[in-house]
Amino acid sequence: MSVSFSALTRFTIAGSEGRDPESLHSIQTIQPHGALISVRERDLEILQASTNARRMLGLDDALPGHRLDWLGEDLVQRLRPHLDAPLNPVALALRCRLGVGATEFDVLVHRSGSGLLVLELEPAGPSLELSGRVEEALQRIIAAPSVRALGEEVVATLKQLTGYDRVMLYRLDEAGHGEVFAEAREPALPAYLGQCYPEACVPRMARQPGRRPRVRLLVDVDSVPVPLQPMHPLGEPLDMSLCTLRSVSPLHIQILKMMDVRATLVVSLIVGGRLWGLIACHHRTPRFVHYEIRALCELLAETVATRIAALESFIQEQAELAVRRLEQGMIEAISRSGDWRSALVSDADALLASLEASGAALFCDGELQTLGRVPEQRGLLRVRAWLDRQPRAAVIATSSLMREDPRFAALRETASGVLAVPLSSGCGEYLVWFRPERVRTLILGASPLLCADGAELNRAPALAGEQREVRGRAVPWNSGQTAIARLLGESVTDVLQQFRSVRLLIAQAQLAEAQARVRISDQPMLITDPEGRLVLATRSLEQLFGAGRLESLDALPGLVSDPATVRAALAALRDDYRPWQAEFEVCGADGRETPVLLRADPVFSAPGRVLGFMFLFTDLTDIKAAEDARQRLHAGIAAHQYHVSTPLCGGDGERYRELFAAIIGNARLAAEEVADGVDLERVPAVFEGFEHSVSHTTTLLERLLWYAAQRQGCEGGDEANGAPRH
Repeated sequence: MSVSFSALTRFTIAGSEGRDPESLHSIQTIQPHGALISVRERDLEILQASTNARRMLGLDDALPGHRLDWLGEDLVQRLRPHLDAPLNPVALALRCRLGVGATEFDVLVHRSGSGLLVLELEPAGPSLELSGRVEEALQRIIAAPSVRALGEEVVATLKQLTGYDRVMLYRLDEAGHGEVFAEAREPALPAYLGQCYPEACVPRMARQPGRRPRVRLLVDVDSVPVPLQPMHPLGEPLDMSLCTLRSVSPLHIQILKMMDVRATLVVSLIVGGRLWGLIACHHRTPRFVHYEIRALCELLAETVATRIAALESFIQEQAELAVRRLEQGMIEAISRSGDWRSALVSDADALLASLEASGAALFCDGELQTLGRVPEQRGLLRVRAWLDRQPRAAVIATSSLMREDPRFAALRETASGVLAVPLSSGCGEYLVWFRPERVRTLILGASPLLCADGAELNRAPALAGEQREVRGRAVPWNSGQTAIARLLGESVTDVLQQFRSVRLLIAQAQLAEAQARVRISDQPMLITDPEGRLVLATRSLEQLFGAGRLESLDALPGLVSDPATVRAALAALRDDYRPWQAEFEVCGADGRETPVLLRADPVFSAPGRVLGFMFLFTDLTDIKAAEDARQRLHAGIAAHQYHVSTPLCGGDGERYRELFAAIIGNARLAAEEVADGVDLERVPAVFEGFEHSVSHTTTLLERLLWYAAQRQGCEGGDEANGAPRH
């Protein structure tokens, strides 16, 4: 029966819910191309054997109960020197002659359970001279410049070495989902390259290095499994986790048959202690691969794994170097122009390529800067709000933002994947990378890698299978990329803190300079924060009130002549930001009252946001003195207008009257001009001088009038002939 691979796309758990997966420990059958013997190690007594062992060795009696040397001295002689050595997880391989016909076998030996040796017998293969081919393959693998090129090389090499129809490299991501990363196949076979499978399609045991062989061989899906006898010689099943001959589950056999696959070989790639991927080989006819070829495949796989680790490490190192260059560029930009952000967003290679991101955004100091493909600003602000709601972490990552919140579905073309690092302990400041969705057709079952360990399957394939198109999911961020993001975040945070520290020091220096200048001002002034706490008071204010008497704004009403009015005005200023001014007397430390004009104003940074309050005190002492002097001057001028005692008769009298009016007008004008333009401390003295001048002028004018009256002989009674009053 031939069924296309795409038809095997769906698993159902109908009839299997509530059952534990079939474990490797529970399988007690082997493939018939070999035989299995379990031996008690202390005395080498055979406890258990596969039912085909007697026939394969040409023996008449059952094996259990006999000592191992009954099979031939050659085996025991070769085995004994290794009994003190570790035999797990890499089995000991022996070439020896066994049985009646002294047939050559490859014997693989490992320990199982407590005090047991497991011997797996396979027909010995022909001697092969592969060193030259393997050396060439190793050189090509070592020279591979990228993981992609390495994958293509290894599948081609293993296809040539093993002769299978199809060889695939299956790569797993951080979440365990897989993809056929590289493929070498016969032209007539359909391509599996690029097909993706969910985490459930890779058996759990395959992800646990050390608990299974690195190489698994299935010779013929149509072969009949061979049981072990007796089943439980020690009261429990034999642990066959490390057995290369172990059978696979009937379900797995069924899947392979539907895929027109008769034989498989699977090799694990372990990188950094975890399952990085699998190399899967498929064949359309039964195929047995001898131990030496399988060992060479394992050797090549180890070399490939080492090369993968080196390439990924090199990529990581290059990314780290780019981060360091970026950090240095930001520092130089601060020195050059004071703007580190421009250096950050201008280096696309360091910021995007090292993380395989399509876009990035910087949220810092209330500003937004972007690079590459990112959502529009409204969408970016929504992403920032989502980040603010996440638990604090050094790195926040998701490959499906719409899975986190379906309302982000509209952003999937630019921001399905989000990777962010906080730049401060507060909210709202992040460096964020984006990836678009990667639309994939997900194969929900029948992974070509199920042959890695079919024993664990507990689901049945549905032949009416469907492929599911997955949207809204980006390529997941791997651990190396999250490490680079963390490093970039730390670098940006360091530069940001340096920048803010320098800015703080500059601001403090400017503040100290401004405070010093304001503090020595002759204008009495008080500055407070929005809560009324004292920020700065000038020395002249301390001289006005007395040192230490005005420690806070609440103390002000108690130091003025009208405390109720000032208290109400302060409340209106704080609550409603209402400016005000008023005149009152201030009681100094010496008890002397000083008239002042107080003006209070809020200082705004933005509408409705107050930075603090400013209070200006104007000493009215000189103004009051000047006003009193002016009033005295005007009163004196008015009095002198009536002191002229000489009668004004004749033409000379009228002329002198006009002259007197002009003199008085000039005095008044001078008084107004002096009040507006002269130092207030001098005003009383100037006005007193004006008053003396007017008095003197009045006396002189009386003299002139008297003189004129005498000369003209005017009638004026006794006063006409008498002397002037002054």
